[in-house]
Amino acid sequence: MAAKKKSVKILRCPTCGMLVQPKGEDFPFCSDRCRKIDLGKWAMGVYKISSPVLDPEVLEDLDGLRGGQTKDRNVN
Repeated sequence: MAAKKKSVKILRCPTCGMLVQPKGEDFPFCSDRCRKIDLGKWAMGVYKISSPVLDPEVLEDLDGLRGGQTKDRNVN
């Protein structure tokens, strides 16, 4: 029987493309600098979740957070 070779996946920093080690301190980034750049992009709205939320339970929870529960407070 031939032994299966373990496929080695090359991992790259999503910010700069530098090779990274899976066990690195800043994984999946190559450095703290790249981690902060990525966080800044999220904070500025560069990254967005594009698909709408369709789960009814999640929608109910979101509606409650937006003030959907205020309807109960106004009822006398």
